Amino acid sequence: MKKIGLSILALLFICTMNAQEMMMNEVYEGVEFDMPRVPEPQFPDYSVKITDFGAEAGGLTKNTKAIADAISDAHENGGGKVVIPRGIWLTGPIELKSNINLHIEAGALLLFSRDFDDYKLVKTSFEGLNTIRNQSPISAREVENIAITGKGTVDGNGDAWRPVKKGKMTSSQWSKLVNSGGVLSEDEKMWFPSEKSKKGHESSTNFNVPDLIDDDELASVKDFLRPVMVSILKSKTVMLDGPTFQNSPAWNIHPLMSENVIIRNLNVRNPWYSQNGDGLDLESCKNALVYNNTFDVGDDAICFKSGKNKDGRDRGMPTENVIVKNNIVYHGHGGFVIGSEMSGGVKNVHVSHCTFMGTDVGLRFKSTRGRGGVVEDIFISDIDMINIPTETIRFNMFYGGNSPILEGDQDAEDEARDEEPEPVTEETPSFRNISIKNIRATGSQKAAFFMGLPEMSLKNVSLENAVFKAEEGITAIDADGLKLTDVKVLSKDAALTVYNSKNVEVKGLEFVKNNQPAVRVMGKGSENINFSKSDFSDLEKQLQRNKEVSKSVISIE
Repeated sequence: MKKIGLSILALLFICTMNAQEMMMNEVYEGVEFDMPRVPEPQFPDYSVKITDFGAEAGGLTKNTKAIADAISDAHENGGGKVVIPRGIWLTGPIELKSNINLHIEAGALLLFSRDFDDYKLVKTSFEGLNTIRNQSPISAREVENIAITGKGTVDGNGDAWRPVKKGKMTSSQWSKLVNSGGVLSEDEKMWFPSEKSKKGHESSTNFNVPDLIDDDELASVKDFLRPVMVSILKSKTVMLDGPTFQNSPAWNIHPLMSENVIIRNLNVRNPWYSQNGDGLDLESCKNALVYNNTFDVGDDAICFKSGKNKDGRDRGMPTENVIVKNNIVYHGHGGFVIGSEMSGGVKNVHVSHCTFMGTDVGLRFKSTRGRGGVVEDIFISDIDMINIPTETIRFNMFYGGNSPILEGDQDAEDEARDEEPEPVTEETPSFRNISIKNIRATGSQKAAFFMGLPEMSLKNVSLENAVFKAEEGITAIDADGLKLTDVKVLSKDAALTVYNSKNVEVKGLEFVKNNQPAVRVMGKGSENINFSKSDFSDLEKQLQRNKEVSKSVISIE
C-alpha cells in the first residue's frame, strides 16, 4: 500500500510539473521578439513558521521582530520557506533576504502597521525621480532568488497614509472620514491623515516629491512620503505568485531596476479613490512575465516605466523583454499603460489576451516634452474592452497639456495648444514601431486617439482587425506611418479624423453610413494620405478635406 501511495504521489507530482511547463510554454507562444526564458526561483527544502519565533496572531501584537528572525534563520540556513500561517498578523516593515520564499497561507492576513514611526526614511525612486520616502511595508534591495507565494492577503493599511479628495467620496463617506480625525486643506476639499501630511502636500510642486523644502526638513513632512507597498530594488530572479495585495499606501507592486521577474496569479486591489493607487509598476526591469493576474485599483493597473526626465535619462535603463498575458483589469485609470515616466525607454513588449472592464482608458501611452526616451517594438493583440468612459486606445505625447481644437469640434473642452515645433533634443520623447491587432471594444466614448508632437511624430503605429462601438471615432494627430487595416468603427460621428499627419494608409475601413462625413483629413501638415476606394459608397459625401489640405495630399486607390 505504501508503494502504491508513493507511486500515486509521484504521478501527481509529475502531472503537476508537466502542467506548469505547458502553461509556461503557452506564455512564450507567439512572442514577436527574441524573449529570454525567465528562470523561476528555486529554494532548499527548509521551512520555518513565524510562530516558531514568537509571532502572535489576532492583529493586536506587532510581529515585526518575529518575522525578521524567521527570515534571518532561513537565510542563514541557506534559504527556504518562511510561512505565515492562517490568522491576522500585524507587523511593521519586512525586509526580504536572498533565497527566501515568504509563503502566505490561505486564510492568512499580513496587516501592516498604521504607526508611521515604524517606517524609516530611505533613499529610493518614486514616480521616476530620485528621492526619499518611507520604507516600504515589504522591501527587497540587491537580493537574488526571492518569492512571495501562497493564497493569503497582504494589506498595506493604505487608508492610514493616503490623502483623499472630497469629490471622490459620497457625502456620508466624506463625513465619516472627516470625523475619524486628520486635517483638511484650506479649501476643505482634501483630507490629510495628519499635519505632516498636509505640510508635505503644500511643499510640493512636482507631484508627490516635496521640492519646496530641503532634504534636512523631510522629517517634518514624513507622513506625506507614502511608500509603495512592495518595493523590489536592483534584484534578480523574483517571483510573486498567488497572494492578494491590497490597500497600498501608494503604488502596490514596484519592481525597480530588477531582472528576471515573474508576476502571476495575483489579485491586486485598491479603493477606486486611492491617490497613486497603481497596481503594478514595472520600472527599468529586464526579462519579465506578467500573466494570469486580476487588477481592480485606483490608478493605472499594469504600468511600465523607466524613470522621469533627467533622473531617468541618467539611469539609462529601459524596461525591456516583457510578456503580459491573460490579465483582467476592472477599475483603473488605464488597463495597460506605458509612461508617462519613460525617460529610459521601453522596448520589446508583448501584450495579449487581456480584458479591460470599465477602466478609464484601455491601452494608454503617455509622455510629454522634457521626458526624452524611446518607446519601441511594442506588440499588442487580442484585447477585449467594455464600458471604457474615454478612449479605448490613447497615445498622448502632450500628457498634462493640450490637444488641438479640430475644425468642427464645437464641444471640444481642450484649449488650443501652440503647434510650433520645438527643437528635437534628448528631452524629446519618441514612440515608434507599435503593432495593435485583434481588438474588440464596445460601450466606449472614443475608439482611439493617436497624438504625437509637432516636432516628433508618433511613428509607425499599425491597427489591424479591430471593432469599436463608441460615441466617437478615431483621431490621428501628428502621426507618421499610421496604418489602419480592417478596422470597423461604429460611431455617431466621423469614423476617422486625420490631422497634420503623413504617410497614412487606410484599407478595409468600415463605418456607419449617414449624412455626415465618415472620414476627415485636416491640417496643413498632412501629407501622403492613402485610402481604398472600395471602402466608400459615396466618396464625395463620405470623405471630407478642409481648405488647408490640397487634393494632391489624398490618394484614392
